[in-house]
Amino acid sequence: MPKVLKLAIALFVLAALAYLIFSSLAATHYRYEVCVRYAGHSSCRVAEGRTRAEAQRAAHDNACAQLTSGVTGAVTCGQTPAYRVRALPIQ
Repeated sequence: MPKVLKLAIALFVLAALAYLIFSSLAATHYRYEVCVRYAGHSSCRVAEGRTRAEAQRAAHDNACAQLTSGVTGAVTCGQTPAYRVRALPIQ
């Protein structure tokens, strides 16, 4: 393989990695902790997202994942209102 082709491939891979790192770091604007009670247990989880709703939904889903097993439990817990929603600073 010619050196020029190897250099072009290496530059392309580095550019792709730089783009992935930059886009993943720049995408987070909100960070929330959401606490949920379900079936006599409670769980609090933190998530980040590009919007408030996205961050809150991700934290709520993560908290429910700790409390349930199976689709029915996940759906029911997902519809349960959170007892605490707290905005956190981005780290």
